[in-house]
Amino acid sequence: MKFLFTPVGSQVTVYAVAPLATAVRNAGHEVLLAVNEPLLEFAQATQLPAVSIMPEPTRHFVMNGPAKDPAQSPAHLREEMLATGRGFARMATAALGPLLDLADDWPPDLVVGGSMSFAAGLLAARRKVPYVRHAEYLGVPTQDVDPGAAEGLRSELRDLGLAGLPDPALFVEACPPSLRSPRAPDGQAMRWIPSNPQRRLERWMYTRPEGRRRVLITSGGHFRMLSADAMRRLVAELAADGAEVLVAAPAKAAEEFRTELDDGRLDDGGVRVGWMPLDAVAPTCDLVVNHGGATTAMTALSAGAPQLIYPPNTHTKAIAQALTGYGAALTVPPEHYGPGEDAAAAFAAGCRRILAEPRYAERARALAAENAELPAPAGIARTMETLAAG
Repeated sequence: MKFLFTPVGSQVTVYAVAPLATAVRNAGHEVLLAVNEPLLEFAQATQLPAVSIMPEPTRHFVMNGPAKDPAQSPAHLREEMLATGRGFARMATAALGPLLDLADDWPPDLVVGGSMSFAAGLLAARRKVPYVRHAEYLGVPTQDVDPGAAEGLRSELRDLGLAGLPDPALFVEACPPSLRSPRAPDGQAMRWIPSNPQRRLERWMYTRPEGRRRVLITSGGHFRMLSADAMRRLVAELAADGAEVLVAAPAKAAEEFRTELDDGRLDDGGVRVGWMPLDAVAPTCDLVVNHGGATTAMTALSAGAPQLIYPPNTHTKAIAQALTGYGAALTVPPEHYGPGEDAAAAFAAGCRRILAEPRYAERARALAAENAELPAPAGIARTMETLAAG
């Protein structure tokens, strides 16, 4: 059978769907990822067949930068979610034609849409095949975004004779039950499995340092948490406390951090800077400092590492709130600290607190155990197989 996957958003959603798509392919079925052009390189990195259906990036339709209202008043948050839904509706309208053409050439038996891939439900309704909706990670606000999407797709829904968005035959959610929103739709929980680009591993990446704590700081991808000078201060404070520090950053940011941290210090084991595969490194860490991006936060969660989170927008704030509320993280609010020395001091204080109080690690390990007990993608693939066959 043929299974069409339509991840929407960023490379985060592409990597998040890869374990499920791989499980379907390993079960003997054909799979195809349909993405917009800027995501094609990331889809190809998953080693899954992929095709580009439109040239525009997600930001052409939806803007998701730092929160404009740091206080996140209920009225602003409600309107922001509706606006996000309308933006993804515009994206769905633009994608539907190319998806229908693709389905003529490669007729799917089932369509799997990412949480914000509203074109998936429309395509499945047009083709009269089952539709599966995949909430890729913790904190996906489907219940808040959907009304805006339904409003933006009113014409398309009317043409299909639908009063609202198509109901999926299966809602799959990759989130530990303890962190689920009580307002989330009923569905099938699935284990979250890390997926990210790889590189040649070195021994330090998959082994813990002896006799010292290890702190991983991620920065420089979608969002730069700290200036280079503030990063230097934070690393210096953590190193003074005896911690080994890893700074995971893409090439351009890594070079800037190396310059600020002084290359001469990189060989003493006190700090390592550069791009590193988080799925290999996170299980060796006592703490992960990040901005609440879904891939990093979920990778740390699955590894059982507590987190210090500096969330810049609504979605990352939701992730930070859930993890902090559970006791597996601390949140440093960006509205109280800029990217300079004040933030570095707040980060250092938060790191010391997490490392000094065992309850954070205990709660993080509890979440990792909960995630590990959830059905693996292979089991979800069998359920989808039954839906497609029916």
